[in-house]
Amino acid sequence: MKLANFSEVLTRTSPSICASACQGNCACKAYAHVDGSNQCLVWTKDVFNLQQLEEDDSEGNTFYLRLAASDIPNGSSSKSNKMIIFGAVLGSLGVIVLVLLVVILILKYRRRTRMREEKGDGTLAAFSYRELQNATKNFSEKLGGGGFGSVFKGALPDSSDIAVKRLEGISQGEKQFRTEVVTIGTIQHVNLVRLRGFCSEGNKKLLVYDYMPNGSLDSHLFSNQVKEKTVLGWKLRFQIALGTARGLAYLHDECRDCIIHCDIKPENILLDSQFCPKVADFGLAKLVGREFSRVLTTMRGTRGYLAPEWISGVVITAKADVYSYGMMLFELVSGRRNTEQSENEKVRFFPSWAATILTKDGDIRSLLDPRLEGDEVDIEELTRACKVACWCIRDEESHRPAMSQIVQILEGVLEVNPPPFPRSIQALVDTDEDVVFFTESSSSSSHNSSQKHSHSSSSSSKKTTNDNSTA
Repeated sequence: MKLANFSEVLTRTSPSICASACQGNCACKAYAHVDGSNQCLVWTKDVFNLQQLEEDDSEGNTFYLRLAASDIPNGSSSKSNKMIIFGAVLGSLGVIVLVLLVVILILKYRRRTRMREEKGDGTLAAFSYRELQNATKNFSEKLGGGGFGSVFKGALPDSSDIAVKRLEGISQGEKQFRTEVVTIGTIQHVNLVRLRGFCSEGNKKLLVYDYMPNGSLDSHLFSNQVKEKTVLGWKLRFQIALGTARGLAYLHDECRDCIIHCDIKPENILLDSQFCPKVADFGLAKLVGREFSRVLTTMRGTRGYLAPEWISGVVITAKADVYSYGMMLFELVSGRRNTEQSENEKVRFFPSWAATILTKDGDIRSLLDPRLEGDEVDIEELTRACKVACWCIRDEESHRPAMSQIVQILEGVLEVNPPPFPRSIQALVDTDEDVVFFTESSSSSSHNSSQKHSHSSSSSSKKTTNDNSTA
């Protein structure tokens, strides 16, 4: 350095003695030892005109400036500086990570939105378990349950309500489960609950359906559950019976593979906001596969709807659904469980009473739900419904009509003949007897008698189907 002005010159001394002389004087602000003259210079007043020279300048000297201890950099300060720098780097990395997370969330949201939009085109959505967990608020609102699992209410990000069925006891592999679910997902019918998507993660198997705001048929039908629910009028009940028959006919006859529901009952008939019936859990027997017979054994709560062939152990066909439908149709008419006893009745099993009324030409209105008193009831529709129900619960499955034929009867296209008394109720009908099942409404009774043994396989406008025909 080029030394500052206004220095004080001490005696000639060594550099160490010069340093000690300044350090021992509290007024000393700086010092320098001039090598050439061996002088010690100190500054006790302000330091002026101190200049830095080039390193190779021979006129330069080393200048020592006195500082407070707090002004001298030490190891801790260096660490602090390093920590500040490290914190700044971490802050930058945090911002970058945050930006990446935002980008990922946006991409996932767009993917989900696109997935939801694709569902409108008839494709199934593959949900993650976490998505359905969030949609159902960790499965907090339970709508119901059965032998195959529990159902919970949820809502998708687009605010549409869904019903999530968490399957239990399903052991199929991932590939098999997805294949079967996709098969069911391609089924679209106005009277079937639409499958919107599924989840398959390890042993977690879930199905996602449209939510039905009016719940299941049983909650409206039976008096001990009605409370604030709407009492269904006859016209609405008949439309529910017809819609359910159309949905089952579609499953049995119009799908690539015949799908047997195996658990038709009021609990599995759901009602949308307009009370349009939707068959729920269709195809579940197909999903369960070989284990279905074992699972069914545990479902004795619905034994009142099981066809006799379940007990006999024979191969189950679509006619098992027909039997269950007939038992449910009786309950639609009476407004009570078939095995419940009403206050003013001695008969405990309602189908036996209905069969007696039909075979003895009794008052058909006496079968009707007492709550419908005063309601405008179409007697012809009521009679057709009761006759169809009796035909559906025939012991021999070959004597039962197909669901497609039931639809035609309820629509009035075919006229149903009086049914024989079911053998399971009273052993009055021989298994080999030939009984005219139904004819078209345009056919006369004489034509019915002459065509007693014919099979309705042609497209003739006047056809008959006998009691022994198979679907």
